[in-house]
This record gives sequence, structure tokens and C-alpha cells, in this order.
Amino acid sequence: MERIPLIVSTDWLEQRLDDPKLRIVDATTFMDIPENGGPPSVESGRASYDEGHIPGAVYADLLNELSDPESSLPFMAPPHDHFVKKMTELGIGDGTYTVIYDQGALVENPVVAAYWASRLAWQMQYEGYDNIAILDGGLPKWKEEGRPLTAVPGNYSPAVFTGQRRPELIATKEDVQQAMDDDNVILINSLSPEDFRGETDTYPRKGHIPSSVNVFFGIHGDQQTKKVYEDSILREPFEKVGALDPDKKVITYCGGGIAATWNALLLNKLGQKNVAVYDGSMNEWASDPSCPLVTGN
Repeated sequence: MERIPLIVSTDWLEQRLDDPKLRIVDATTFMDIPENGGPPSVESGRASYDEGHIPGAVYADLLNELSDPESSLPFMAPPHDHFVKKMTELGIGDGTYTVIYDQGALVENPVVAAYWASRLAWQMQYEGYDNIAILDGGLPKWKEEGRPLTAVPGNYSPAVFTGQRRPELIATKEDVQQAMDDDNVILINSLSPEDFRGETDTYPRKGHIPSSVNVFFGIHGDQQTKKVYEDSILREPFEKVGALDPDKKVITYCGGGIAATWNALLLNKLGQKNVAVYDGSMNEWASDPSCPLVTGN
């Protein structure tokens, strides 16, 4: 099967809606960040999916079905067999290709909301799935262009999947501790500059992991067109921190391993294949007093 691009356009997807090998997945999750600080609240996007989605799409519940039920941290990757069981029940497996979208978790800038779609894409890659794409602009762009919607639930036949987990795509707390003193590893904090500098109260402790650099996940798209920037623009912030050096390993992190997957996917798009996501991210790191944090730039 022909390998599809990592990011596809709304035109590209609409032309393939009748392809029996296509699987469309709505990965919408909603996050509300309190104006006065404190941890964000998160809720499933299933009700939003039920109201209207791209024809054929099935809903993947990242919050309730595709996170580790045994973990004290939210959105941690579940065991391989658990994830594969859920995916194959949705009809995703060998001989299919998948386009993932979400409905816009950040209302003020829907294009950067693709990080929910990229979270599912990263989980699929981690568990051995290939041929996965993100829909550029997600459902907000699809709706804006007047493309078809339905409230009829998607229903693909159960699939078989034979891929293997790729442990090199995930980083643990111990990996990050070692990376702080390793010049061959670039640690990227994917949060806002304010979070990076320690000016917010979102996490148990303020600041960023020592030696990490800041590439905010929200700078990679055009708010007017809802499209991801061309590669020439995408490259600039990553090149500035040395993350596109093929001889380096990159570890991305954020608050809970969600936004970090958006930076990781774009690094892959730009040719950097040696990228891992710190799944626990600041939720785990800032909760452990033995893990150092620094403030400022």
C-alpha cells in the first residue's frame, strides 16, 4: 500500500471518503485551562462527535479508553495489548490507512489543537502502526469549507494487527535525567514560553527541566487559514535549537505528553526520525521533588 503523507489536506481526504481501506478517526478531547492557574480539566469529546463528524469516522476516546487505567497520571500510554484491542475493534489494522482529526481543543487557535490527533498518531506509531496522517486544520477547517458532516456513527469491520511496539519512541523519567547531561540529546519543552519560564501555576512546581529548550507547540500553524506552515517556516524554530541535526536524539515533553507529540510529529515530517516523547512530562517530573527544575530563560 502506498505510504500516505503525515499531514493531509481536506481536499485529499474528501476525495478518498469511499476508499474501503481508509479509516477516519475523531480523537477530540477538550481541555479547559483555568484563567487563575491550577491544573486543567479534561473531558471526552464523544458528545461532540455524536453531534456531527466526518462521514465514516469512528471515535477514539483518548481519555477513557486509550490511556493506562492503572496509572496515577492522565493520558499515559496503556499496555500494548490493551491499545491494539481497542484499535482493532474500531477497524484499524493491517491493510488499512488512517486519517486522524480533532474538533479543536484550543478555541482561540484551532489549528494547534491538532495535538489531540497527534497524540493518537504517536500512540499508534509507538505500538507499530504505519500509514497514519493528521488532517490539516481538523474539523474546524472541514466545517468552514462546507464539506459533508453526519451524525451517523462510523462502523468499520474489526481488523487484525500484527505490528510490534517501538520502544525507541518513548522516553521515561530516567531517560530524561540522563539526557540533561548528554550533549547528543536535545530536550524540547513544548509548552508556552510563560510555562517554560515558570510564570504559571499549571503544574505542582514551576519551571522547566534543566538543559531543555523551548519550542512552543502553538507556533506551527496559520490561525487564519487553519493550515500548518510550509516546511521552510516549520524548520526555523527547530533548527534554532539544533533539533534537526541527524546525529542528535530529540526528546519532547510538555505537561502530559500531548502537545509534545505535535512537535514530535512535525520533527518527523521535517526528516528528524530519532524523536521520543516523554510520556509522563511535567505531570510526572514536577510531582517528584528529586527532579530539578529551573526558571527563566
